[in-house]
Amino acid sequence: MTMPSQPKISVLIIDDESHGRDVVRMMLKGHQDIDVLQECSNGIEAREAIKDRSPDLIFLDIKMPGLDGIEMLRQLKLEERPYVVFVTAYNEYALQAFEEHALDYLLKPFDQERFDQMLDRARGQVAQSEEAAFGRRLKRFLDGNNVSAPSTSSSGQSAPRPCVDRLVVKESGRVFFLNPTEVDWLEAAGNYVSLHVGSKTHMIYETMGSMEQRLDPNKFVRIHRSTIVNVDCIKEMQSHFNGEYIVILNTGDKLKLSRSYRDKAKAALGIS
Repeated sequence: MTMPSQPKISVLIIDDESHGRDVVRMMLKGHQDIDVLQECSNGIEAREAIKDRSPDLIFLDIKMPGLDGIEMLRQLKLEERPYVVFVTAYNEYALQAFEEHALDYLLKPFDQERFDQMLDRARGQVAQSEEAAFGRRLKRFLDGNNVSAPSTSSSGQSAPRPCVDRLVVKESGRVFFLNPTEVDWLEAAGNYVSLHVGSKTHMIYETMGSMEQRLDPNKFVRIHRSTIVNVDCIKEMQSHFNGEYIVILNTGDKLKLSRSYRDKAKAALGIS
């Protein structure tokens, strides 16, 4: 197997105003590792371009006629989402932007220095993602690329799927393995999952759905569409608004238990 090379970052520029697209394009001009796949003038066009072209990164305006930037993202499956940098003249959407796991939030007008700082961060994230993808390919190689049909018991029912006993992480030129019990919580990050291990974060190429299936349900519980938590790391839970809870971990991290996952999570945690 070959190591991943320095990634070429593919991007979409999404803004209903041509001047806004021109500014981003001009600021990207001096960066030879950037490949602008397409420019989109509305949310519907952008949604289809993301599905068809799978960019690494998008520069996304929020206020657009018809389908705004945030709603467009919410119409995508988590595994379809690229990294997102919001580019807007409105600061009141910052909280919503980061709830959608935005990489950055550029408030117009911004200068080249601020833009380049953001782009350096994006390069780091894309590089991590490439390394995480290599880790997944390595795992398949180690597993012999065998995909077996689900086994069945004598009663004809599917046998329980075996839980993963190690997670393969590739970063900084090395490959290492994590015992799932070392992970405090997991967070969706576009086409990847971030593993939070103490003060460190590692990325692997997985979807939240596949991770939920692979992890021991007695040890891990999904509390949000973008969050899975190790139950042994939960310190306390506090009631929040509209039937939601705040889950506080031993690390001090505070996570939201959303209403849609509340009943299942409470049952898994033994809460009546």
